[in-house]
Amino acid sequence: MINPALLADEREAQKKVIYEKMSPRRRKFIDRIGYDRWDPFAEPKHPIEWRTDGTRRTTQQLVREYLQNHAPEKYSNAYGQGVLEICLGMVNGDDRYVAMYEFSLWYADELKKHNINISEYKP
Repeated sequence: MINPALLADEREAQKKVIYEKMSPRRRKFIDRIGYDRWDPFAEPKHPIEWRTDGTRRTTQQLVREYLQNHAPEKYSNAYGQGVLEICLGMVNGDDRYVAMYEFSLWYADELKKHNINISEYKP
């Protein structure tokens, strides 16, 4: 097993070497934030990851696929916006959109019980 104290000593020695090889201007920055707080070994910050759902598809992929395969032949901008909005909400796990989804499933069952097709239903 590797001795953690030995690793800490090695890291400290490497940190000192890195600091000493820096330009005076860069050292001034490190001194301002504090040498003890400075971590030259910190993992780089990754850009925002593409958020995907459980099927590993992005919201853009899901919306495109839905609109190509399920949307009415002539759909409005409002229809497309609605699809995008609920897709983003669902992928992000927003309670508002989860509630809309669950209500939609329940309501679809209610309509089936009464033999009503939502696409043809006009109040």
